[in-house]
Amino acid sequence: MDAERVGSQHGADAVAVLGALWGKSKERAGGRTNLLLSHLLDTAAVAELVFDHYLAPATRGVLEEVAGPGRGRRFFAWLCGVHDCGKATPAHQRLWPEGAEAVRAVGLTWLEAAAAAGARQKKRWRHDWAGGLLVRQALSEAGWAAEKVDWLWPLVAGHHGAFPTLGDVQEPRVAKGQLRGTGRWCAMQHAVLDVFTRELGFAALGEVEPVAVPSRAFQLQLSGLVVMADWIASDERHFPGVDDLRSIGLEAARERAMVAWQQLGMRGGWGALAAPGAGMFKERFKLPPRPSQTMVIEAARQMRSAGLLVVEAPMGEGKTEAALAAAEVLAARFGLDGVFMGMPTQATSDPMFTRTRRWVEAIDASLASQVALLHGKRAFNKEWKALLDKVGTDTDASYAGVDEYGLDDDPYGIVPACGGVAERLAPAEWFLGSKRGLLAPFVVGTVDQLLYAATRTRHVMLRMAGLAGKVVVLDEVHACDVYMSRFLLEALRWLGQARVPVVLLSATLPPGQRRDLVAAYLAGAVSREEFAVEVPEPGGYPSVIAAWLDRDAAAPSVHSWDADTWRPDLTVTVETLAEEKPARAASRQERRAVQRAADASVADLLAEQLAEGGTALVIRNTVARAQSLYEELRQRFPADEVCLLHARFTVARRAELTEEALRLLGPDGPRPEGGRLVLVATQLAEQSFDVDVDLLVTDLAPVDLLLQRIGRLHRHAGTRRPDRLRRPKVFVTGFRPREGREPDFLYASEKIYGRHLLIRTAAVLPGGGAWAVPGQVPELVRAVYGEEADLLPEPWAVAGVKACEEQQAEDRRRTEAAGEFLLTRHGEHESGTLAGLHYGGVSSGSSEEELQAAVRDGDESVEVVLVVQAASGQVYRTLSGRALTVNGDVAPELLEEVIGSTVRLPATLTKGALALSPLPGWRGHPWLRQSRALVLDASGHTRLGDHCVWYDHDLGLGTELVSG
Repeated sequence: MDAERVGSQHGADAVAVLGALWGKSKERAGGRTNLLLSHLLDTAAVAELVFDHYLAPATRGVLEEVAGPGRGRRFFAWLCGVHDCGKATPAHQRLWPEGAEAVRAVGLTWLEAAAAAGARQKKRWRHDWAGGLLVRQALSEAGWAAEKVDWLWPLVAGHHGAFPTLGDVQEPRVAKGQLRGTGRWCAMQHAVLDVFTRELGFAALGEVEPVAVPSRAFQLQLSGLVVMADWIASDERHFPGVDDLRSIGLEAARERAMVAWQQLGMRGGWGALAAPGAGMFKERFKLPPRPSQTMVIEAARQMRSAGLLVVEAPMGEGKTEAALAAAEVLAARFGLDGVFMGMPTQATSDPMFTRTRRWVEAIDASLASQVALLHGKRAFNKEWKALLDKVGTDTDASYAGVDEYGLDDDPYGIVPACGGVAERLAPAEWFLGSKRGLLAPFVVGTVDQLLYAATRTRHVMLRMAGLAGKVVVLDEVHACDVYMSRFLLEALRWLGQARVPVVLLSATLPPGQRRDLVAAYLAGAVSREEFAVEVPEPGGYPSVIAAWLDRDAAAPSVHSWDADTWRPDLTVTVETLAEEKPARAASRQERRAVQRAADASVADLLAEQLAEGGTALVIRNTVARAQSLYEELRQRFPADEVCLLHARFTVARRAELTEEALRLLGPDGPRPEGGRLVLVATQLAEQSFDVDVDLLVTDLAPVDLLLQRIGRLHRHAGTRRPDRLRRPKVFVTGFRPREGREPDFLYASEKIYGRHLLIRTAAVLPGGGAWAVPGQVPELVRAVYGEEADLLPEPWAVAGVKACEEQQAEDRRRTEAAGEFLLTRHGEHESGTLAGLHYGGVSSGSSEEELQAAVRDGDESVEVVLVVQAASGQVYRTLSGRALTVNGDVAPELLEEVIGSTVRLPATLTKGALALSPLPGWRGHPWLRQSRALVLDASGHTRLGDHCVWYDHDLGLGTELVSG
């Protein structure tokens, strides 16, 4: 940096001051102070690389629109670099004693007593808020239009994860100017901004002014990219301290940034993707497209602007392939750089990870390794683990300089020391850190990852930045209940405003839900709080609805298409198997007796129906019911003819059981003549579970979920079946029909699904008749989710009205409860800036457990690692009996087994589980240090709060309330 030029422009003392103002302490910058200007320029240099090698073409295009033609890159670099200008205040400079002494030595002083009083009164007033205040004043003085200033300053003030209001960032009065700085501080703050701005090639601060105000969604995306650039530039391995002003400059920063970029393995996705040709589908999937798949692809081709596709098609129709093909079309047409594939569960995410990698590889073989798996159990996915075999696990200290004073929840993630590599075998480690996963070019994960982007949580901008450059595909959207739907609708608003193409997949949707999804996306696109839109009812099934807003159009475009399914309807016989319900005041013994009778009834049915062999799937609505039936069947059938699958096995055991079930019951599974197999499962088998069974027995559930379960029945043509099971048949149980009044439902089913939908579903059961599947699917869903009172038999009418009123009240309660966590409060969707987005504080913690509880309306559930200790003081052991130590230390060869013993506890155990902690030997372990250990005795039992908890290799985890 030319010290003479700085001195001539800002005075000789400015050189000394700029050579003293520190950005990172020695302890956080590799042993040498990193001057503030060095960090600002490092961040700007990283931003240039983000622009060149990471941003989607669409994002670069919007930056050009905002900054002006040919100015997008330089404006983006300036925006990212200026984020830490608030460190040129006593609020920051006073925090590190050695740095504070150097600053005082060059004549910048403050009254420590007043500064300390101000910091005590408003603890949150630190350099980020100070920076927002400084930038707001400086840009106004430079002549920027008020609306340009208003949208930009919150990005500086919010770069540590939360956006304050203008009132928030005002310096506390008790500080008397000693946090912001008075006197010479003002001139030196101006010097920092001016020198930095000129170094980037602008003649003055006024020249930086953009020509347009971006949408609020694009502001949020930009904010996330600012954070991304800051975090990369805070890696002390690649950006060690520079304490000599003469050594600081943009060219030197660019050299440092390029080395860091290459060694971190950073990259984007497709870049500019060529428009796929007519034979694209067969090239990608090795099969010609079915009529419904062609329909979806053509709908994507006809959209004149990025928008929303809602695809409804039967199970087994090939919706996933259609969606991926449509995503390629949309990405090529509208300049998107990657894809996020959101699945309903972790279990369904794993196979989709494999399918998505194959698809990406078919487009560009070099990109298959850039697909990231994003859910809480990805460490147990063998394919993912194989990709990461060279990735380290823990170097938090490398990023500790992001905010070394104050914000103790800034995540630094999993960013190991690494050397330059020619080609990465996995997404860059940087993307694997906390809150960053969506920034990877291609991501497969649970829908929760998208819902988190709709929560008022710290660093939500990182999630939105990751989504905004992609095509978003969400599968099984009907699985989102009224509570989760609030977050889905909020996310669609933001994505609509950001012009992110979204493809929603479902077997079928109630008309009201379909309308709400389209309306939310379009409301975002037009930046309106409320937006009424006419959504056409599909004329057939399968169908697709396309909705978009042309850039210059006043009204959106909404179109509907339908196509023929590739296979004829199945005539599915539907019968009921009545089940008694215990009285409310029944004792534990009486309840067990009733359950045993119900289990015996199902066992008798299976023995009869499978007399000639065949396969059956039994779906229970609770884990306890599944375990109870499994125990009964083990007494009736040989051990190798009965399987159990539910969510309360350890992750390793559940993966084994899932893999085995898919092997035995999948399209290529063994079907020996006369052989029998019964799979007892919970809702895990309800969706994205590719098994084909001859017979289905299921607890009653709302009709759309019941139809999903029926989708596992006679799924593939050509499968060998016993003569008596050649026609598909389902037995619906879990309730008791009653003469002259509504059925009697199980308490557990009512708690899960609500009485209203169960009554209406029971009313459409054909009672020994048949359903034509999938042809009747839309009609059945429309009937059950509609409002027609005459659906119910006359004797059920009063109970039906009461159940409806109770459901409406419950839906209102849950809708209101979701509002506490939503990113945007009602009435704020038309706001033009991000100021105050986090007004009142964040709504939830940032851990996976806390976020999942927020978006799924559940009490926070807790995961634990199961270990065994026969007696106090003895060594701990794994579930298989392999020894650890008396402190629980884990040898490397046992690590996978220990981590694989993780299990999620039911919410009823959360209070007791929160008191659990890691074993002493885990506290320094990068994988286990935050894992709670649940210690079982030699028999596999323990006491947790007022419950007895046990674990069995065949049954999984069980609990029982105990007295005393």
